[in-house]
Amino acid sequence: MTDPLELLLSRRSIRRYTGQPIPPEIIDRLLTAATQAPSAHNRQPWRFVVMTDGATRARLAAAMGAQLRHDLAADGLPAEAIARDADRAYARISSAPALVLLCLTLADMDAYLDARRSGHEATMAVQSAAMAGQNLLLAAHALGLGACWLCAPLFCAGVVRRTLDLPADWQPQGLITLGYPAEARQKTRAPLETRVLYR
Repeated sequence: MTDPLELLLSRRSIRRYTGQPIPPEIIDRLLTAATQAPSAHNRQPWRFVVMTDGATRARLAAAMGAQLRHDLAADGLPAEAIARDADRAYARISSAPALVLLCLTLADMDAYLDARRSGHEATMAVQSAAMAGQNLLLAAHALGLGACWLCAPLFCAGVVRRTLDLPADWQPQGLITLGYPAEARQKTRAPLETRVLYR
């Protein structure tokens, strides 16, 4: 696919994959594309954890699932609803041929003495990491892969950090599942005029 606009318009969140493994050189191309995103002060605060080993993916899925079950139980959901949500999440994570955990670090970002500017600096790091994630999603689509961004690591960052033995400053932001598509999906968007102001 060579038309950049068509690439943007045709990308979908794909959640089901064939069992075909993704060659390491393809993953390297995805990560290289991710690192070409804009970043605040050009500090490149993104960090990536790549998981292609089935045991690692299953271990992460189980740990995240345990936290999800705990949280949903605290919300008072019925046991069958908890099991359904947790089982679906486990399957999505463990069955993907590859996972990329997108993290950020504030280690190289500017430091301020006041909370207002410190908060903005942290937001800039989040924005930078998110743009790297979008680059990765688009690159995956361009290379014939399916991908889906999961926000779940935000709800169990400590669990993810401990399970994967991450450096203390790596903050989990999103989990991208990757594989060769085993489904086709449609995408709906609200009418443009409901989301835009012209001044």
